[in-house]
Amino acid sequence: MLQAHQISKTYSSPAGPLSVLTDVTFDLRPGQSAAVTGPSGSGKSSLLYVLGGLEPPTSGSVTLGDVDPYGLSPDDLAAFRNQRVGFVFQDHCLLPQCTVLENVLVPTLVGERDPDAPDRARSLLERVGLGARLDHRPAAISGGEKQRAAIARALIREPQLLLCDEPTGNLDADSAGRIADLLLELHGDQQTILLVVTHSDAMAKRFERRWRIDRGRLET
Repeated sequence: MLQAHQISKTYSSPAGPLSVLTDVTFDLRPGQSAAVTGPSGSGKSSLLYVLGGLEPPTSGSVTLGDVDPYGLSPDDLAAFRNQRVGFVFQDHCLLPQCTVLENVLVPTLVGERDPDAPDRARSLLERVGLGARLDHRPAAISGGEKQRAAIARALIREPQLLLCDEPTGNLDADSAGRIADLLLELHGDQQTILLVVTHSDAMAKRFERRWRIDRGRLET
């Protein structure tokens, strides 16, 4: 289970402390999905960064299963992010010099060797419709295909938690719909905990739970 308890996040700024999250509390079980909507600058992305182990909260706590990521050493925190959390961002963040297959395998290059990773990557790429694109580089595939590759990369470690920050923000309506279909299908198969930040009300309505965040406060 993912548990967020009274998370607050404040940054320093020239004008003084800037509060972006205030007392955010919720939980999600394996197999559950949620969408978070809200205006730009409301704290949506900051929430994902805190949940995924990228930014510690100023106060409050996060646990995934029985692990508080912010109680780990730096090396163990990096391993936690690599093995237990998958990230999909608005910009696919694929390495331009690597093939689609190599990009999906990047998370498996850290830590112990995973001999099954290449077969798992090929299987995932087949599932997302990129079986014929394994040797293509990102410049040779479409925006929707790049985002599908990014989803495969996020799932290669079979994470417990999948966090998506505006995964369809750069796509046309048809491609966005296909990406939403794919996320929900793979989430159902792997029984991940899925949390998606989106500006799209149409996309948000497809998720089991829907929340809105405004001025740092989560309305559940």
